[in-house]
Amino acid sequence: MADYPIQNFHFQVEWGGTRIGFESVENLEVQSAYIEYREGSSKEYATMKLPGRPIYGNIVLKRGMFPKDIEFFKWWRDTYFFMERGQPGSLYRRTVTIQVLDDEHKPILTWQLHNAFPVRFAVSDLHAQGNEVIIETLELTYERLTVEV
Repeated sequence: MADYPIQNFHFQVEWGGTRIGFESVENLEVQSAYIEYREGSSKEYATMKLPGRPIYGNIVLKRGMFPKDIEFFKWWRDTYFFMERGQPGSLYRRTVTIQVLDDEHKPILTWQLHNAFPVRFAVSDLHAQGNEVIIETLELTYERLTVEV
């Protein structure tokens, strides 16, 4: 059996809502910050570079909008008002699981975004002469990323 790269079109996102089907997941990334340090008595004039903390980019989830389904908006709204309601923010933080699936719908690769919450909600433009599906977008920030194979 030959090994092939994983294809990007068969996936699911478990985010705490009822529907797990999405059109796209964008910007899943992590990078390392670095610290520059130089001691004054060093014979080298260049700085030493040390690894720093990880920096996680916000991910963007997109899906087609369905009648009477406003779960994305409700999650964003509840997070937006969580301080004013006097409830702890952890009620609105979730673990979001993104899985790439094989042809038998079994996970090949799993990413988990820990303590995720929405920071932006958007709906695609409306056009009187258009013929597209309305796409809703939810941007999430999170504190930690884990990967399982």
